Amino acid sequence: MILHVESDADADVLDLREAIEREGLRTRAVRTSRSEAVIRCIGDTSVIAEIVSTRTGVRVLDGDCPYPLVAAHPGQSRTAVRLGSSGVSVGGESLAVIAGPCSVENRRQIVDTAVGLREAGAHALRGGAYKPRTSPYPFQGLEEEGLELLAEARRVTGLPVVTEVMDTRLVGLVAESADVLQVGARNMQNYPLLDEVGRVQRPVLLKRGPSATVEETLLAAERIVLQGNADVVLCERGIRTYETATRNTLDVSAIAVLRERSHLPVVVDPSHAAGRRSLVPTLALAGVAAGADGVIVEVHVSPDDAITDANQALSLDDFAALMPRIDRVGRAVGRPLLTRAPCVGGAA
Repeated sequence: MILHVESDADADVLDLREAIEREGLRTRAVRTSRSEAVIRCIGDTSVIAEIVSTRTGVRVLDGDCPYPLVAAHPGQSRTAVRLGSSGVSVGGESLAVIAGPCSVENRRQIVDTAVGLREAGAHALRGGAYKPRTSPYPFQGLEEEGLELLAEARRVTGLPVVTEVMDTRLVGLVAESADVLQVGARNMQNYPLLDEVGRVQRPVLLKRGPSATVEETLLAAERIVLQGNADVVLCERGIRTYETATRNTLDVSAIAVLRERSHLPVVVDPSHAAGRRSLVPTLALAGVAAGADGVIVEVHVSPDDAITDANQALSLDDFAALMPRIDRVGRAVGRPLLTRAPCVGGAA
């Protein structure tokens, strides 16, 4: 059984745990925000109802739901996740767009791309410093140098940085440079990694695995939140099916289902779903129409020369043309593009 406690006082949580443990149960508490905590109770929970009946701000979460912390409960507002100190949030009333290259290749590439994205209206910069490639032989990323270049691109443009972390040993290092930690599709069920990103104070962008169900995706998010990090953004990036016309099959219905079942924000990744740049705009718009809170898309200053994922990367001109289309579709469903904050960086 899991209890939800509305209180900013650790003493209140401790007092409740002690009352429960006096009845022979074991407890574990995690603070999910400054004003909320959850207590997991293990043992004969038949006594719990009487204990909590005299306490205000304590409720029993749905015992039949396998992911009570991330589930959408009646009357609950949707979560908006702030990306760094930029003022950009994913999950509010407006759409946010995260864009950038698959991988960081050099200073000119990432800074020039970031400047172009900023001018076109992007809200955050994505780029891989560590690259999980299927084959061990292609480019694996610039690693620490890549993190430094992403931080420089942020200084120049003011765009918050989203980058992938692949290993529990790298979480602290990546968190020093990144505003958002991305857990890639292949790591969606890497439980030690989920636990570790759940312990740091950085938002997490969690990508659905290529063969994962919606419930498995939400359970992965639950694991992160249970460690104390409630700032999780879900990402639909396509799943593996028998279809070979696209790199993956974009499960548009999953966007609607995730928003129905969970209060967490959902973004769509049309680039990894399509695998072909000609299809990326159409799939991006489909995701927005289905209810996505934002879009994460691959963009490169010179896509044909990209070291990784060249076929699916948009050019800066392509991206600039896509942004007003996203805004029009968003407005049609009541979700215009987020108004961008003034640039806080310098000139390139």
